[in-house]
Amino acid sequence: MIRVYYAHCDMAHDGRHFVTDVPEGNQWLLVFTKTPARFWVEGELQEYPPFSAVLFRPGQKVYYRAAGDLFVNNWIRFDTDEPFVTETPIPCGVPFPLEDPDYCHRLFELIAIEHHFDRPCKESSIRCLFQTLFNKLLESCLHTGVTPQHYNLLRLRVAIQNHPDDRWTIARMADLLKVSPGYLQTIYKKTFGISCMDDVIRNRIRLAKEYLSYSSLNVAEIAYRCGYRNVEHFSRQFKQLTGMTPREYRKRRDGQPEPASRIGNA
Repeated sequence: MIRVYYAHCDMAHDGRHFVTDVPEGNQWLLVFTKTPARFWVEGELQEYPPFSAVLFRPGQKVYYRAAGDLFVNNWIRFDTDEPFVTETPIPCGVPFPLEDPDYCHRLFELIAIEHHFDRPCKESSIRCLFQTLFNKLLESCLHTGVTPQHYNLLRLRVAIQNHPDDRWTIARMADLLKVSPGYLQTIYKKTFGISCMDDVIRNRIRLAKEYLSYSSLNVAEIAYRCGYRNVEHFSRQFKQLTGMTPREYRKRRDGQPEPASRIGNA
């Protein structure tokens, strides 16, 4: 069971006066910073960058303050007997960088919404959201080398996944991140295990499968909607990735297993 006492997102404070000082906290406290902050860690005040998370156990000293003129954070105060919290390997009282702060922020928002509304499945919904959030926090703890550039890469990848039909090129993606095309290709592959252009292709083919399965559009129209200006090029890439042509896929889609993907990690 999880009992949420307070859940707030995007709380903004005057950094010149903001400080939280609780010698012994009564409940669990999870804080997610969006601006730099100073935390009391191992007997001294240490500064941490934005997009850091920190979990405090009941009875643990809580002390943090702004590191600038503005302090913005999300925070949840709660009680629980759930083992995924009480036995978590996440180090308590020590901030760590979030691997995917946008995703974690959405989970914070959903928990806050569930907390503020009395719905029939409120308790189970909050538990599921908490478990997902703690999975993401643990992944962040296990992930090393999270830098501000990592967040930019995440946003680029989300843009590719949401809009695979855009005219993506390596030069354009590099310009968005303000890095060289060669460096972009290196860090993208190192971070996600797939090249940036293979990721574009994989997401275009994913979108094409949806159109082939759930629309009556012809292959040429689908190719255009998936970012292709040449239907033959689309068909070649579709077959390379799926092992069949778009028309063959449409014929076999009902009740047939899809062959393994063949590009990158797709």
